[in-house]
Amino acid sequence: MVRSVWKGPFVEGSLLKKADAARSSGRHDVIKIWSRRSTILPQFVGLTFGVYNGHKHVPVAINEEMVGHKFGEFSPTRTFHGHSGDKKAKKA
Repeated sequence: MVRSVWKGPFVEGSLLKKADAARSSGRHDVIKIWSRRSTILPQFVGLTFGVYNGHKHVPVAINEEMVGHKFGEFSPTRTFHGHSGDKKAKKA
């Protein structure tokens, strides 16, 4: 289900403050965030965020194509180790 248009995109308030501070200082440090549910806004383009995946902060460099998506989409929480059937195919 899609969020109502009149509400606008959800963005954590502290995230906006961190992004504004990073832009005004001109430094290109990784901004650590825990809000995977926040929407990527156009003013975040060019910044690098460390999105927490439950284990560590995964660095995500924001570009124009990411606007409108959620931060959590670019920081996978699970590691895929392959299917058990693939091991048989490698031996043959």
